[in-house]
Amino acid sequence: MTDGRRVPRATADLEETRAAVAGARRVVVKVGSSSLTSVAGGLDHGNLRALTDALADHRAAGHEVILVSSGAISAGIVPMGLSLRPKDLATQQAAAGVGQGLLMAAYTHALAERGVVPGQVLLTADDLIRRAHYRNAQRAVDRLLALGIMPIVNENDTVATREIRFGDNDRLAALVAHLAHADALVLLSDVDALYTAPPGNPGAEHVAYVAGPDDLAAVGIGGVGDAGVGTGGMLTKVQAATMAADSGIPTALTAAPHVARALAGEDFGTYFGVTHRRRQTRLLWLAHLAETHGTIHVDAGAARALLRRGTSLLAAGVTAVSGAFEAGDPVDVRDPAGDLIARGMVNFGAHELPGMFGMSIDELGDRFGGDYRKEVIHRNDLVLTDAVF
Repeated sequence: MTDGRRVPRATADLEETRAAVAGARRVVVKVGSSSLTSVAGGLDHGNLRALTDALADHRAAGHEVILVSSGAISAGIVPMGLSLRPKDLATQQAAAGVGQGLLMAAYTHALAERGVVPGQVLLTADDLIRRAHYRNAQRAVDRLLALGIMPIVNENDTVATREIRFGDNDRLAALVAHLAHADALVLLSDVDALYTAPPGNPGAEHVAYVAGPDDLAAVGIGGVGDAGVGTGGMLTKVQAATMAADSGIPTALTAAPHVARALAGEDFGTYFGVTHRRRQTRLLWLAHLAETHGTIHVDAGAARALLRRGTSLLAAGVTAVSGAFEAGDPVDVRDPAGDLIARGMVNFGAHELPGMFGMSIDELGDRFGGDYRKEVIHRNDLVLTDAVF
């Protein structure tokens, strides 16, 4: 998606993107549960130590590192006497409460041997969507880095509810990279790169570089996921990489054992070139994460104005609404053919809009009062659709 300030489809080629990752002053690294834990054995301390060694080496070379780590729920499974990852939210929260301490203790012990002090940062989606919470999280991460401490970020699974969960830490990592003004993002999985089909399938080809959404059209990413203990898969990693690229952050995707190669920008894994300048957090959330509450249908003239001129959406161009949304909710915007062309945060509720169809801003004010003299969706609260993953 774009907010109207488009940049060329690919602002960097593979070599430039690799160089940008290697030279990143501040980098966010995300590791998944399957790289750190197993259902049978809890935390894999060997894998965890290999990861922390690579990150400590990168810090020693003069880079700032922020780690986004899954694994709290999985780490709590064995100590709780469970045999499988719990499916109900309450038990997941309990497992996170047990496992988060174990996970941080393991990181603290491993990093201490390299002279690195970690600092725990637990976030919910609310912390990155609400501006005041966002600024607090940003200050905390910046201060930890200024003090020479490695922030280790995880979703606060103990208190997160289904309504406010990221769903996986890949998207969280992309938002943390944006929050921290990181220069690069490295996503670690149990697969060494993106392929055109699940690895091992006949004809599966390695995708070395993704310049933009069009490059993903023929890529088979379904079914390539972290098995057993994680919640993310290749799809969520592609979504996160796309989100980061959409905010001006080059991204590398590879398997956890190859983290040092990715941080060095070696010709390995898959790199995602940036597709957009850094955008405001709420627009990044709106483009990639927001759960919309309804749809606003517009006529052809309004669709052209949105797509070609980057205007606000006015009641004059609205033809219908569907869903149950209130003022401030995110909604889809569709053209006369039913195609999704934008998302935005609406200024009026679904019950109000039918009486406003076809009216100008002045007409709204004259009929309903001064509070109604405004756009249905202001251009600053609207993103246009390039691709939805």
